[in-house]
Amino acid sequence: MSIFGYREDTTHGPVQLDRYDSSRPHEGKVLAVVQAHADDLPLMSGGLVAKLVDEGYAAYLIQTTNDEKCGPTPSIGDTIRRNEEDVAQLVDVLGIRAAFNLGYRNHRLDEASPLELRCRLIFLFRYLQVDTVITFNPWGDVEENPDHYVTGRAAEAACWMAGAGKDYPEQVQAGIKPHSVADKYYWTMRPGQPYNLVTDIGTHLEQKIASMSANKAQGPAGSQGRRLRARLAAEGRKLSLLGDDDETADREYIRHFGLEEYRRMGQPYGMEYAEYHYYVPRGGYAVHTGLQERLERYIAEHAEPLD
Repeated sequence: MSIFGYREDTTHGPVQLDRYDSSRPHEGKVLAVVQAHADDLPLMSGGLVAKLVDEGYAAYLIQTTNDEKCGPTPSIGDTIRRNEEDVAQLVDVLGIRAAFNLGYRNHRLDEASPLELRCRLIFLFRYLQVDTVITFNPWGDVEENPDHYVTGRAAEAACWMAGAGKDYPEQVQAGIKPHSVADKYYWTMRPGQPYNLVTDIGTHLEQKIASMSANKAQGPAGSQGRRLRARLAAEGRKLSLLGDDDETADREYIRHFGLEEYRRMGQPYGMEYAEYHYYVPRGGYAVHTGLQERLERYIAEHAEPLD
């Protein structure tokens, strides 16, 4: 039985409505978010991750690139440092237990060995005993960033290969137990990419805002409030909603001006704010299409006792 409520949407097919469950239904499970850049998680899943942590998951973050090209200064080294600091802050505000940075070059992940990347992800999925992964849709349409689709495809393959003991047997011999990932959430990054899950993030809006605010280096979302506050002060003006310090200004700017897309996403489903994902449950597409349910129903109706 699904933990989600269902609603039919004629454009995207069956859509599952996902709301916070305070009974902690995921107690004891492990979540891994696999992102390429410091802004991927906060923009696409800040609300969902905060919700899943509150529902019992132990969460970890795996980042594939060093973000060297995403920052406000010409210095590559300074850009990497600032993004690393942002990721540390992101981990803190969302209750993530640890972050692993694989350090591949930003915008050049397609030059890296896909086998090496997959092997490193398999090792981490086994070591952490990951049950659920959040990452890019490996086959998402209109995806222009190679870091995104390379990360998504490596993560997708690693999810099932991590459970096969004959893949990288030296890891198993060293005591890293095989462990298959049970289910996945794929980001809806671009217009037209599919989604089948709409998560109500209203209960975790403060964590969503805090996660977006943590992303200072890749601006403008994380630091736009303080910039506006400084500009107005130079003009001899102020906006009271921006408060009296930079962090308050950043978060209130996001609250009032940075959440329009999430509000738009929630409106068709009776939610004030929402995030979209493509959810793949245990068993993958066989379960998703109802095959497992039909099979079990047929067995119950037609199976006969052995003589």
